[in-house]
Amino acid sequence: MHKIFFLFLLAIMACGKPEITGPLVYEGPLRQGEKVELYYSENERVKVKMSADLLNEFQNGDQEYPKGIYLEFYNEFGRLNSTLRANYAYFYKKDNKWKGQGDVEVKNTEKNEQLNTEELFWMPATKKIFTESFVTIRQQSDVIYGQGLEALEDLSDYKIKNPTGELSVEE
Repeated sequence: MHKIFFLFLLAIMACGKPEITGPLVYEGPLRQGEKVELYYSENERVKVKMSADLLNEFQNGDQEYPKGIYLEFYNEFGRLNSTLRANYAYFYKKDNKWKGQGDVEVKNTEKNEQLNTEELFWMPATKKIFTESFVTIRQQSDVIYGQGLEALEDLSDYKIKNPTGELSVEE
């Protein structure tokens, strides 16, 4: 009876400890920042201002914004022309691509238009945004719905892939 109990005890102890085959590699953030505010400028003019409550930066250069992000885009005259807000954001350094998720909102302050969606991608190099998700665009007098969108980052020009809604047309 003691032999069976002893073998049972050894089996339990052996199952409880995973075998370590090599060095453990840390894959979490290398740096973390709170209440971050960053500026991107060209020719001594601010083009983009970014604010975030929390930033995690990883070894490969990727960045995660788990508490959301807020961006302001300025035109060549230094005037605010659009904003972007998301509950969560991730920057893929290798592809120079941003992903915003959760109640994503883009506002064009000059045209008084607003885009809402649950997921949006931004390519800074081409200054374009896109999504395959459901979108809502509120114009001054109309609301347009659709599935998927391609647009300039300031929402000054856009194409909704599968639009629906009613538009007012002046004769």
